[in-house]
Parts: sequence; structure tokens; C-alpha cells
Amino acid sequence: MRRAGNPARRTEKGNMMNKVMLAVLKILERQKGIIGSGELARQLVLHGIDLKERSVRYHLKFMDQYGYTRAFGKRGRKITEKGRAELRNAFVSQKVGFVISKVETLSYLADFDLDTLQGNVIINVSFFQQGKLEKIMRILKPAFSSPYVTSDRVFLAGPGETIGDIVIPEGKIGLATVCSVTINGIFLKAGIPITSRFGGVVEISGNGFRRFTSLISYAGSSLDPHEIFIKGRMADVLGAVRNGEGGVLASFREIPTVCLEKARGLIREMAKKGIGGMILLGEPNKPLLELSPEIDKAGLVVMGGLNPVAVAEWCGIPTENEPMATLFEFSRLEKFKPVYGRVSGNIKDGASKLAASAA
Repeated sequence: MRRAGNPARRTEKGNMMNKVMLAVLKILERQKGIIGSGELARQLVLHGIDLKERSVRYHLKFMDQYGYTRAFGKRGRKITEKGRAELRNAFVSQKVGFVISKVETLSYLADFDLDTLQGNVIINVSFFQQGKLEKIMRILKPAFSSPYVTSDRVFLAGPGETIGDIVIPEGKIGLATVCSVTINGIFLKAGIPITSRFGGVVEISGNGFRRFTSLISYAGSSLDPHEIFIKGRMADVLGAVRNGEGGVLASFREIPTVCLEKARGLIREMAKKGIGGMILLGEPNKPLLELSPEIDKAGLVVMGGLNPVAVAEWCGIPTENEPMATLFEFSRLEKFKPVYGRVSGNIKDGASKLAASAA
């Protein structure tokens, strides 16, 4: 008689299978061409999944059978339309916790050195319509000059070009911005444990920070909280920048109270290097912007790296965003002001000249 086995172990195995399939589909969706199992194994690490190439091939065979992927011999796989639909509509239970897992993984993998300004930071990648680049950059400019961004450094790419391992679709412009999770990596590198708890919108009144008006837990969300607030046009970043009245994307994090003095010094050092924007650090066991940290912790409020993109959506310009998209060498990023100067002065006919101007 065949034994049924342990139900808990079967469930655990099934959850792992779904987690891998979800991550593989996410990777394949943003690729322009065919990708092999070796490259998939490398990119899966960014999603917190460490598998040998052989194990990746095992999962891919199942995905081929389900019709989610199409095999091209030894060259690799491409995602199918059925796979795209499955990515949009299914794996809901697996998506819960996916965001916080990615935060923790990328925080560990980011190796940016604050002293030398070298190494990989975590970036967001946003996509805009190709023919509206100059208008978009003009709209984004005030936010990049404000304290509400993680960094004023960006990277532009045109259709068919890449930002890290992300291929820019036809008819689109890709804009890379520094993700605020990079700050987690800097803290970890300095020996300061840090926990991301909530993404939210902070009310700005009289040019000051008042309170969080909206919150989503990273641990309980299947989507990046700031992406939800951007699409809902819930953050009036432009009002905050121009009039001191509005709302900005920010996140609430925690550090142990024993690390407070070291954290204060690190925040001052980041400010000198133009990293982090405005960072609020609370007192031990006391509320910060009406949010209470856990016992023996202090709150930390960090501005969102996607605040400039929130301005575009607020002004009616559609965006597609990949928060925490990938790791990217910081030295390849450039300050927004000279990039804006080139775009406004040299690009009048779309993005055909973008590659040259952004090189």
C-alpha cells in the first residue's frame, strides 16, 4: 500500500515550486529574447532563491508542460501569453511576502561603498512613452531638486537598450532611479540591523512632516506599497515640493536602540554624499510620525526613491514601474541636472538620440 506522505511537507514543496515558478515568470517577462537556465539561476538569487542550474531546468520542464514557457532547445526559454496571464492573475498566495523577501535579499546583495561611491545600488526602473521625454523630464525636475528622493542620480535608456538585465520595450524610455532599499544595504554593511515594516504616504504641512496618512505592510503585501500609492495618485509630491503642502512616499523602518548613535553618524555621512534624502530618526521606544516601533527599537522614516515618478502620475502621465528592479553600478548613474540639460537641449525628435546623450 502506498503511503500518502506528510501533508505539511507536500504543501511546503508545492509552495517552493510556486515561488520558483513565480520568480522565473517575472524574470522571463522582462527579457527581450531567449534566456538560458544558467542565467535564470543567476537572476533568481536576486529574488532570494538559490538553485543549481540543474534544479532550474527541472522547474522549467514543468512550466513547459503547463504552457507557461516555450523551450528553444539548449538556447533557453521565453514566456508565453499563458505565462503572462498566470503571472498577472495567479500565484496570489505566493506573492504575499514576496516583496519583503526581495527587500531582504537585495539589501544583503547591494555592495555599495559609501566611502568610495563604488559598487552596486538597488534601482527602480520606470517606463515612459518615448515621444514625451522632454516634457516628462521637465515635470520630474522639481522632485529631483527636493529632499524627498533617495538620490538625484539617474540612468536613461531607449527602446531595445538595457538597464542592468532589464530590456527597454519598443516605444518606451527607461529611467532608473536609486531605490530607498539601498539605504538598508548601507546600514547592513555598517553593521546596523534594519527592518522594513511599512510603505506609506507622509503628509507634508507647513514644509514639515506631520504623519503617515496611508500604510501598507511590506510583509503582508503582494505588491510594492509605493507602486499602489503611485497608481492611486495618493501622493501629491509636487504640492509638497512647491508649496510645502502635500504628501510624499516614504517607508517606516526600525533599528535596534543600541545602534542609534552609529546610525546618526551614518545618516550624516550619507547626507554629505548625496544619498538618502531626508531621513527621520526617532527615539527609543517612542512614536515617530504617530507610528510606534517595537520594544527596544527606534523608528526610521526614509523617503521613497519613486517620488519623482509619483509626480508624473499625479500630472496625468502614465508610467510602468518596477520597484527594486535590479542591482546597478552606482558610478554609471549620473546627476539628474546634466541629464535634463542634454535632453532639453538636444532631444527634440524622440529617443533616437537618447543613447548618445546618456552615454
